[in-house]
Amino acid sequence: MCRALLAGGCDIVPVVRNAARWQAVGLPIAPVVADAGDPASLVACLAAARRLVSFAHASHTANLVAAAPAECRFVLLGSTRRYTHWPDQHGNGVIAGETAFLASGRNGVMLHPTMIYGAAHNETVARLAAMLRRVPVAPLPGGGRALVQPIHEDDFISCVMAALQRDWVGAQTLVLAGPEPVRYADFVRAVARAAGLRMPMVLPVPAAVLIALAPLTVRLRFLPRLDADEVRRLLEDRAFPVDAMIAQLGVRPIGLAEGLARTFAATR
Repeated sequence: MCRALLAGGCDIVPVVRNAARWQAVGLPIAPVVADAGDPASLVACLAAARRLVSFAHASHTANLVAAAPAECRFVLLGSTRRYTHWPDQHGNGVIAGETAFLASGRNGVMLHPTMIYGAAHNETVARLAAMLRRVPVAPLPGGGRALVQPIHEDDFISCVMAALQRDWVGAQTLVLAGPEPVRYADFVRAVARAAGLRMPMVLPVPAAVLIALAPLTVRLRFLPRLDADEVRRLLEDRAFPVDAMIAQLGVRPIGLAEGLARTFAATR
């Protein structure tokens, strides 16, 4: 995000929790060290902020709103996890942050992306490809019929850049997603195809069996780590209309095949 802002000619002040990790990124800008969970540290570093982009967890929204000047415009990061029927600490934190932001009366937007994937943000895709290299079988509850709609990181960054330029009136929310939903089984096959792997066999497995086996994924590192709620979320559709994203931000997201091709081309 910072590289994109600098390329666009923006003057930025990075606010980070760990200065050493920031220095490893290699950008020639001195950061300000603060913690989104510590309101006192935020007040000093945000005193002159006019536009604030936060990739801190949405649960810290109340602290950010309280610390920033009244005229500051916000672009905050939420998650479509807030819409799940099986909320966890992450999802509940997003709901709490969204509630605080909408009640604040401040100007800006909280962006709720679906799963973000890409060369620099591909943990889910990379782990799935690694699993399929070792075990070309994908055990999925319901046979992977549930819908997903991941968004490529290039489109995500373009959305954030566009949101920064928009003159938001009041606090709003906006979902960010890929162009169309696909079945999870087809997502798995698309990852295998883009990674140059043989097509996996999708094995329908009852959710109860996967829930019982979920604790084993902590020990078997080549498998995606799951807990019971994550298994249940694999049964629910995570599909969203993107009309509002296109209309308000002017970003038309790329398709899954193109996004995965970019992802694996950048990692080879």
